[in-house]
Amino acid sequence: MPVKPISPSNPHARKPAVAPRFAWKKYLPMAFMALGMVLLVYVSVQYYSMYSEQKRMAHEWQEQNSKPRSEQSAGAPASVNDGLTRVEIPKINLDAMVVEGATRKQLKIAPGHIPTTAIPGEAGNAVITAHRDTFFRHIYELNKGDEIKVRRNGEVFKFQVTGKKVTTPEDVSVLNPTSDAHLTLITCYPTYFIGPAPERLVVFSKLVDRSPEVVSSKAAGLN
Repeated sequence: MPVKPISPSNPHARKPAVAPRFAWKKYLPMAFMALGMVLLVYVSVQYYSMYSEQKRMAHEWQEQNSKPRSEQSAGAPASVNDGLTRVEIPKINLDAMVVEGATRKQLKIAPGHIPTTAIPGEAGNAVITAHRDTFFRHIYELNKGDEIKVRRNGEVFKFQVTGKKVTTPEDVSVLNPTSDAHLTLITCYPTYFIGPAPERLVVFSKLVDRSPEVVSSKAAGLN
């Protein structure tokens, strides 16, 4: 018996079978939802790890800096980085502990001080780098005259932004030493680029003040 064509006047006619090669499409929404959940869990774990490590280091920093100045680096030369470093940038609400080193693992939990550069606050060019999607997300907003604070070993070092530029990853001149105390911040750029960013944003600053640290009971935690 021949199949009658589908028409408004023939609602009972059989519909042509769906080609098997398109059957998988019905599973696409569920697959995307599952992928989204996996990515959400992964990002949540990464941020929790970062937050937990920052809190741990902040408490350790609090203990170090609450000691008398004479006990913090007794017998150690000023050029030895024997204490935790904390960087604050009021304009962009940044308050973060800094780790020594800039490996992929280290930058997941904190900004990293490049060990081959000067110690922040001492003579020379101290360089700190961080990811553009976490700690240094907003450093592009910094302009000449903005303040950056570095706290370590019972002292507060106040830097003032002198300028910024966008350069290539191959430009190592931004790491060059200086005679005076300078602080250089580096992150990938553009900030909201999807995938590996092709450029680097560099913020330059110079030391303008150095004073003893006064640690309050609220200083143990990070904002």
